[in-house]
Amino acid sequence: MTFVTRFAPSPTGYLHKGHAFSALTAHAAARAAGGRFLLRIEDIDATRCRPRFEAAIHEDLAWLGLGWETPVRRQSQHMADYEAALARLRDRGLAYRCFRTRKEIAEDIGRAPHGPMEAFRGRPLAPSEEADLLAQGRPFAWRLSLDVALAAVDPAGLTFREEGGERPVTLTARPEIGGDVVLARKDVGVAYHLAVVVDDALQGVTHVIRGEDLAEATHVQRLLQALLELPTPVYRHHRLLVGPDGRRYAKRDKAQTLRELREAGTAPAALRRELGFD
Repeated sequence: MTFVTRFAPSPTGYLHKGHAFSALTAHAAARAAGGRFLLRIEDIDATRCRPRFEAAIHEDLAWLGLGWETPVRRQSQHMADYEAALARLRDRGLAYRCFRTRKEIAEDIGRAPHGPMEAFRGRPLAPSEEADLLAQGRPFAWRLSLDVALAAVDPAGLTFREEGGERPVTLTARPEIGGDVVLARKDVGVAYHLAVVVDDALQGVTHVIRGEDLAEATHVQRLLQALLELPTPVYRHHRLLVGPDGRRYAKRDKAQTLRELREAGTAPAALRRELGFD
C-alpha cells in the first residue's frame, strides 16, 4: 500500500511557522516512506477564505522547497461529494436539523451538571414544529444524532491507530466527547468533520499527519468513517510550535507569517533548520 498524506490548510490568512512545521512534518514522512504528499485547500468557509491567501499558500510552500501533486483538491469545487455523504446520513436518520443558536447551546452546556466539558446533545423536532420554523426561514444546522449513530455501529469496532507517541497504539474512539457535531449549515453545504473524512477517503489518504490540537477531532471522524463505510487512515498528531511568549502560533494572534519572513530576507534553508528539518 502506498503511503499517502496531505497538508490541508484553510485560506483564511497567511501561513505561519506552525503551518510550516506541520507541512514539513507531513512532507518528510511521505519522502521517508517513498510515498505521496498532497496539498488540499479547505475553503468551504466562503465568508473568510480569500484568493490571495490561497495564492500565498502555494507561494510559501514552494519557497519552503516542498512539492505536491496536481491538481490540488479545493473543497469548494466538490460540494456534491459532501452533499451525497450528508444525504446518506439523513436517509438513515443519523442527522437532524438543529435550529438552536450557538449562544443558546453554550448557555445550556454551561448549566449542565458537568459544566462546559459536557458536549451538546439535541433531538429532532416534531415534523410540524420543524415545518413551521422552515417556513419562517429560520437558519439551521444539520447535526449528527450521536445516540442514533452509536446505536448503528459496533463500539468495539471504532478503533484507529495512533503513531504520534513513543510507540504506535490502537485506540478506541470516544465520539461522545464531541456530542452532536455540526455536519453542515444552511448557508454552507458541509462542515469540517464531514468534509475531511470524505476528502481523505476520495484522495486515498493512508496517514493523517496534523497538530495535536486536532487529536480530539479524530474520535468523531472515526465514527463518521464507520457510518459512511470509509477507510480509516493511520493518525499522527505532532507537537505544536510555540512562540517566545510560550503561546502556540495562531492566525488569530497575528503570529509572524511566512510571507513576512520571506520579505525580511529569511532563507528557507535557515527556517527549515530552525524547525528541525535539514
